[in-house]
Amino acid sequence: MDLKRIAKDTAQVLSSYLTYQALQTVLGQLREMDPPQAYWLNAFSSRANIQDGEAYVQALLRERPDLAYRIMTVRQHIADEVAEFLPEMVCTGIQQANMEHRRQHLERITQLSLSDSQLARESEDDSDSGTEPNLDNLSN
Repeated sequence: MDLKRIAKDTAQVLSSYLTYQALQTVLGQLREMDPPQAYWLNAFSSRANIQDGEAYVQALLRERPDLAYRIMTVRQHIADEVAEFLPEMVCTGIQQANMEHRRQHLERITQLSLSDSQLARESEDDSDSGTEPNLDNLSN
């Protein structure tokens, strides 16, 4: 397991996600203040690769540097605001999610075990009732 590579990939994914969030923020602002620019940015974003935040910013810098700088500024602000508590939130979120998945799995396998036990008891009961002599018929 290459932890440095995992950390680098995670940081890249997080950066791309923050770019996406910054784009959403800027689009919201532009929709209120400058609808034609919002329309243009939305159209550009549908053509550009927003999945790769850095490639998206580079492409936007070539076409509209003013919007690219605005998105970079908002992205930096978001990063500064969430960086403080993000590691703890990620760890806590993963721990809670794992616990919930384990609980659900345990419930599921326990219910299957109970169902299997009930089926086994019912089939034992059925076979026992089939082997018992019917005493009412013996008198005839």
